[in-house]
Amino acid sequence: MAPIIPAPDSRNPEGAEAPGGEAICYRMQPSRQVVGGQSCDAVETAPANQMPPCLLSDQQHSLVDLEGIHRVALMVTPQADGDTIDQAWEAMSTVRAILRQQSVPMQVTLQTVFLRSSEDAEPCRRLFEAYYGDRMPATTFVLQPPCGGQALAIEAWAVGGPNVTTSNIEPDVICVEYDGLRWLYFGNIVPPADVRNSGAQSRKIFDDFAQRLRRANATLADVVRIWLYVGGITEIEDGRERYRELNRARTEFFEAEHAAGRILTQPSGAIVYPASTGIGVSGLSMATCCMALQSERDDVCLQPLENPHQTSAFDYGERYSAKSPKFSRAMAMTVGDYSTIWVSGTASIVNSETVHIGDVEGQTEQTIDNIENLISRENCERHGLTGSGAELRHLAKARVYVKHQRDYENCRRVVERRLGSVPVVYARADVCRPDLLVEIEGVAFAPRAADQPESAV
Repeated sequence: MAPIIPAPDSRNPEGAEAPGGEAICYRMQPSRQVVGGQSCDAVETAPANQMPPCLLSDQQHSLVDLEGIHRVALMVTPQADGDTIDQAWEAMSTVRAILRQQSVPMQVTLQTVFLRSSEDAEPCRRLFEAYYGDRMPATTFVLQPPCGGQALAIEAWAVGGPNVTTSNIEPDVICVEYDGLRWLYFGNIVPPADVRNSGAQSRKIFDDFAQRLRRANATLADVVRIWLYVGGITEIEDGRERYRELNRARTEFFEAEHAAGRILTQPSGAIVYPASTGIGVSGLSMATCCMALQSERDDVCLQPLENPHQTSAFDYGERYSAKSPKFSRAMAMTVGDYSTIWVSGTASIVNSETVHIGDVEGQTEQTIDNIENLISRENCERHGLTGSGAELRHLAKARVYVKHQRDYENCRRVVERRLGSVPVVYARADVCRPDLLVEIEGVAFAPRAADQPESAV
C-alpha cells in the first residue's frame, strides 16, 4: 500500500517555490463562507479552479462558523485516472490539506463515498480505517458512479472548536457534543447480503436502525435527516415496485415507533417526519444513514417544512404508492441567531405531478425553484419560524443525482448558473419515478432576524 504523501502545512508553506523562486500558495480558498468563516491570509492565492501543485483532486469546500464551532463541508473528486486506491489516496490527501489549513484542529465525522463499483467498497474501507484509526468517521458507501468518470468521490463533514468533544460509540456511529447539543451520526446501515427481496431488506435496515438508536441512547424522535439508498428503485419485484415496498416498510416502522412514543409530534398530534432522500443505487442492495440531535436548550427549535407548491409526500395518493413516502420536504432547526435547513431530495414536481417530462434542463430549473421556495423566509414564516429562512446563496453544499450520463453536462450548466460556487457532487443515480431525470438535495445555514420568536414542535 502506497503511503500518503502529506501536503505542506498550509499555515506555514515554507520551501514551496515556483520556477521563478517566488512562494507558491498551497492554501485552498473556500468556495463558500456561510454565516461566518475564517479569512484567508495566504501569501498568494492560486487562480480560480486551479489546484495547488501538491494535489491531484478537484475540491470545493464551504466554511460554516456558528457560535464558535467551526464546520467544513467538503466535496472532493480525484482525477479520473489510476486505480481506485490511488484515487482514494488522492482524495484523502486533499481532505487532509484542507483541514490542516483551518484555524482549529478538525475531525471528519461523517462521509459519503460515491463508488463506481461495488468491488471497491471493502478496499476503500480498509484504507480509511488504516488512515483514521480510532477516529474513523461514520462512513456510507453508495453505488452511484461520479458523473465525471472517477472511480469515487467523497462528501465529508468536519467539525472543530474549543468546546467540541467527539467519540466513536461503535463502528459507523459517531457522537459530537458541544454547548448543550449532542449530535449523532449513523452510517452504512445495510441488510444482510443474502437478503435480496426489497420488503425484507427494508425491514432489516429499519430494525437495525432502531437498535443502533437505542444503543446510542436515542430514539426516532431525535432523527432530523435520513438517506435511503435503494437498488433497482423503480424495478418491479414480485409484482411490486421496490421503492413502494420500501415505503410500505418505512410506514410500518414509523407507525410502530409512534405507538411506542418514540417519534416527534407537533402540538396538534401530527407526526413530525424527518427530512429524507430516497434515491437509487446500482444493483439490488440497500443502505441507510442518518443524523440525530439531542438538546435541552430552550433556544433550539425543530420545524418540518413543506412546499406550498407541492403536495406533501406523506399525502400522496395511492397511485404513487400504497403507503405514501413518510418524510418532510425539509427540516429547519433554529439555534440562537442562526437557522439550519436540511433539504430533502427534491425533484421537478408541482403539486404531485412530474413536470418538464423529457427535458433535463427544465427539470433542473424546476427542482432548484422548488428548493428556493422551500427554504425562503416567506415559507419559514408560513410555518411559524418568523425571522428564519434562507436563499440559494446560503447553501453550504448540494448533491445532484442525474439519471442518465448523457444529461450530465446540460444539468451541470443549469446548476452552476443557479447555484454559483456552492460545492456540488454529481452522481449518476436512478430517481424514484421513471419520468424524473434529476434530483437535488442540500443544506443551508443562514442568520436569523434579531429578536424574533418562533413556534416549536
